[in-house]
Amino acid sequence: MRVLVTGATGFVGQEILRQLHEAGVRIRILVRDPTSPQAQQVVSQYGVEVHAGNVLDLASLQGSTAGCHAVIHLVGIITEIGEATFENIHVRGTENVLEAAKRAGIERFIHMSALGTRSDAVSRYHQSKWKAEEAVYLSDLDSTILRPSLIYGAKDHFVNFFAKIIRRSPVVPVIGSPTAEFQPVPVECVAKAFVKAMHEPRSIGETYELAGPDAMTLSQILDAILKVMRRRRLKLRMPAAFVRTQAKFLEFVYPRLLRKAPPLNRDQLLMLEEDNVGDPEPANQLFDLKAPSFAEGIARYLQP
Repeated sequence: MRVLVTGATGFVGQEILRQLHEAGVRIRILVRDPTSPQAQQVVSQYGVEVHAGNVLDLASLQGSTAGCHAVIHLVGIITEIGEATFENIHVRGTENVLEAAKRAGIERFIHMSALGTRSDAVSRYHQSKWKAEEAVYLSDLDSTILRPSLIYGAKDHFVNFFAKIIRRSPVVPVIGSPTAEFQPVPVECVAKAFVKAMHEPRSIGETYELAGPDAMTLSQILDAILKVMRRRRLKLRMPAAFVRTQAKFLEFVYPRLLRKAPPLNRDQLLMLEEDNVGDPEPANQLFDLKAPSFAEGIARYLQP
């Protein structure tokens, strides 16, 4: 069996490649630059085939799905820069990959969405993810949609971001709603769901929420990180107006002066104001997922 994986060099993608490789699946990855260090790393680690292409350019996808039995579509962004907008990457990019899969006669399509995605979402991120889900549903492919909550692991950009602040500063900023809850899920469980969904006919046409066992506020998440790291820090809740102004400033400065996506944007702040919880039991039962508690999970890579 051969599978095409988009977004394979990212945090989640690399764990999926590891599990696919262990399962003996032949892997092809779609990358914009095959000479990049990330692409070269996964080639050397897993011996994957490489197809150079861009999800925004349908012509470049020609041949990417040839000989494949399934597509795992992971490409996504959490902040925008240049043509890499939510609408382009999540909607147009998904439509192009779906079209390439259909032209190649592929039936199985496993799609990465996000917990909180819905038709009346307040954030543009979730709105674009909803449109992408609609495109998947309207295709003639045997699809499965997976919606993870906050994903953590040894190479994540969430827990490690706060861990870095904790190591360097006596004060840890807290933003967003004080009551909004999240259900962090380990990357290993997310990857296992994608890999198992390819071979699970009962998942065809279904959408599953992937979440951990603990519903926690951001403050509680920080408490857990501090406890595992055996550190004490002052948590300082930042005024919403101040954080929005800061995010607006970063959105202006980073793309124009640094040619980079901003580390914080106003859309992310909207998502931090609402609950990001779901029901993981259907996915847990079907894919045999057994997520540890959040504290147990992060202790594997944060504990001194």
